[in-house]
Amino acid sequence: MINNNRIVIKNMVCPRCIDSVSQIFDDLKINYENVEIGHIKLNQNVSADDLKIIDSKLKSKGFEILEDEKTVIVERIKQLIVSKVSTMSFDNSKLSDEISRTLGYNYSYLSRIFSAVEGKSIERFLMNSKIQKIKELIRYENESLKQISFLLNYNSPSHMSNHFKKETGMTPSQFKKNMFS
Repeated sequence: MINNNRIVIKNMVCPRCIDSVSQIFDDLKINYENVEIGHIKLNQNVSADDLKIIDSKLKSKGFEILEDEKTVIVERIKQLIVSKVSTMSFDNSKLSDEISRTLGYNYSYLSRIFSAVEGKSIERFLMNSKIQKIKELIRYENESLKQISFLLNYNSPSHMSNHFKKETGMTPSQFKKNMFS
C-alpha cells in the first residue's frame, strides 16, 4: 500500500530486514527518507513500472508490498507483537489495549480482521512468537528459565513451561537438554 510515499512491506521483522530492504532501494537508486520495520518512506514518487520492479526485487528477498487495508492492519499488529517479544518490553498494560491504542481501532474489530486474514487469533500469534523467543534464549543466552519467564511476562516458570510443552511437546528443560546433547 502506498500512502504519502510510504510503502507498507510484509515480512519485515528484524534489523536485518531493514538492511535488506534498504539495499534493494539503494541498488535501484530510489531515494528514501527512512526504513523501519514494516515500511519505507520515499523522498520521491515512483511510477507504476518502478513499483512493479520494486515488488519483484522485494519478493526475491521474501518481502511483499501490501496493498489491502486489512492486510496492512494485520501486518502492523504482527510487527507490534514481534517487536514486543524480541525486545522483551512487556509492561503491566494489557497488550489488547496497546494494540487498540496504537492502531486506533476497537480490539474486537482488530481481532476479527486478524483471525480472518491469518487463520489464527492474535493470542495464538503472540504465544507462537513467545515460544520462538524462548527457544532463542535457551539456545544463545545463559538466562535461567525463571528469568526467561519473567522477561516474557509469564506468571511463573511453571506457566511458561506448561505453555512451551503444550506447543512443542517438550518442556524447556527437555528442549535445553536436547540442544546440548
